[in-house]
Amino acid sequence: MSRIAIKICGLSTPETLDAAIKAGASHIGMVFFPRSPRNVDFERAAALAARVPEHVRRVGVFVDADDELLARAVTAGKLDALQLHGKESPERAAAIRARHGSQVWKAISVKSRADLDQGHSFAGAADMLLYDAKTPEGAVLPGGMGVRFDWRLLQDFRHSLSWGLSGGLDASNVRDAIAITAAPLVDVSSGVESAPGIKDVDKIAAFCKAVSQP
Repeated sequence: MSRIAIKICGLSTPETLDAAIKAGASHIGMVFFPRSPRNVDFERAAALAARVPEHVRRVGVFVDADDELLARAVTAGKLDALQLHGKESPERAAAIRARHGSQVWKAISVKSRADLDQGHSFAGAADMLLYDAKTPEGAVLPGGMGVRFDWRLLQDFRHSLSWGLSGGLDASNVRDAIAITAAPLVDVSSGVESAPGIKDVDKIAAFCKAVSQP
């Protein structure tokens, strides 16, 4: 079985970034969204990016960001991929992809099987889909709230693009999630935190160990 990719998202300190890399994360995520407790400014993003070895991919997370924010974040964070977590259309995703020459990931909010079908419209516009749980109506944040959806919805689903699983994952349930969905990539944020925005090095290690267990 091929190795499952691991993205630790919302990293904001050197200690937790180093812990993610040491534990075997294939991707690290930095959030560029001021309303998030995980938000990083450009100076901090640059300092973090400088600590990331070549074999680990740097992903920036954005919510309906404008071109200026994207450009500054790409430069500061040396981003390999741009994760769009807002209401971006396929046309907007394609334009961002063409402008920056980076991979584009699109988060798809899922509650029902019909929600999964939204991803088909991003074929040719994005490089990867990230299936995340739909947050409650009126929620301040579009993700990172520890909410999960029914993973069985992904069984026998025909994916249009490469994809990953997000939403409510932690060390105690990620093996079940992988067994049910056969996810090639898992993405965690709140599941490795001691408080919103505060990553826990022990939880990061435990999550990565759980994913890599045979």
